[in-house]
Amino acid sequence: MEGDQDTSDCTLVTRKPCFGLPTACPNCLPAYIYLKLAQLPFHLAFNSTFPDSEELPYFESGTYVAYNNEDGGVIEKLKKDGIVNLDSQLQSLPDYLSLKALIVSWLDEALRYEIWVGTEGICASKMYYSDLPWVIGKVLFYKQTYLAKNRLGLTKENAEQREKLIYKRASEAYEALSTRLGEQKFLFEDRPSSLDAFLLSHMLFTIQVLPETSVLRCKLLEHSNLVRYAEKLKSEFLEASSSSPSPPLHSFPSSFSGKSSKPKSKPKAEKSEEEKKFKKRARFFLAAQFIAVVIYVSVMGGVSSDEVEYEDDD
Repeated sequence: MEGDQDTSDCTLVTRKPCFGLPTACPNCLPAYIYLKLAQLPFHLAFNSTFPDSEELPYFESGTYVAYNNEDGGVIEKLKKDGIVNLDSQLQSLPDYLSLKALIVSWLDEALRYEIWVGTEGICASKMYYSDLPWVIGKVLFYKQTYLAKNRLGLTKENAEQREKLIYKRASEAYEALSTRLGEQKFLFEDRPSSLDAFLLSHMLFTIQVLPETSVLRCKLLEHSNLVRYAEKLKSEFLEASSSSPSPPLHSFPSSFSGKSSKPKSKPKAEKSEEEKKFKKRARFFLAAQFIAVVIYVSVMGGVSSDEVEYEDDD
C-alpha cells in the first residue's frame, strides 16, 4: 500500500461469476486478478442490476471509490491514487509500453470481436443477460453488439478484411509475448505487474469461456509456455484458498462442445380454447414488455451500489 488510504475493508464490485471464473466479465476479471497479485485483502460483491453499466467494476474502501469509467479504469485509478501500484518501478522500462499495447489493444480487440461477433454473442448472453427478462436481455444484447461493432470499426463492406487484421494482430501478439516470457514466472522476471493481470485475465477468459472452435482460442493454445504461465499463476494466486482446484487450462471442456441428450418428445395434445386465448394474450403482454424495455434502458442509468451480493475474498 503506497498511500495513506485505509484499505482494511476493501470491496470489489463486479459482474457475476460464470464459466468457472470468479467473475465472467472481461472488464472485471483484470481488476480482480490485479488485487490478487498485489495480495490485497478484499471482499468480492456482485451486481447484476445494470449489466451494461460502464461503471463496473468498481472498488470501494471507506469513502474512496474507483469506477471503471474514470481515469482509464479501476487499475489505473488505483495506481494513480496510490492505493496499490505494482508498476511503480516498471513503467520506465523500454518493453513496458510495447507490451501494454499488445495486451490492452490488440488482444483486447480480438477478444471483443470473439465475444460479440465471432461466437455470435452466445457467451455474452450468458455472461450479461441471463438474469434479466428475455425481452430486456435481447434489447440490451443488440444494443451492446451494435456498440461493439462500432468500436471495432466493423461494417458490411469491411467485415472480412477487419476480421483478418484482428486475428493477424492477435497471432503476432501471442508470438511476441511467448518469446518475451520464455519460462519466466511473470512478464518482468520476478515481480507481478498490471500487465500480468491483463494477460492472465485474457488467457483465462479465452480458454475457459470461448468455445473450442474459436479461432482466437486455437491461436493461443499454440503457445504452450503461455498456457503454463497461466496455469501457474492461476494455481498460486486464484486457487490458493480453494479446496477443489480446477483442471489444467489446456483440458478445459468447452461449454459449447458437449451434446445433451434430449428426451423423446411426447405427442402434442390439441390445444383448448382457453389455451388459445392465453396465447393471444401472451403476445400482447410481450408487446407491452417491449415498451417497458425502452423505458428501462432510457431511464435507468448507472449502477445501484445498494443492490449487490457480497462474497468474502480475503
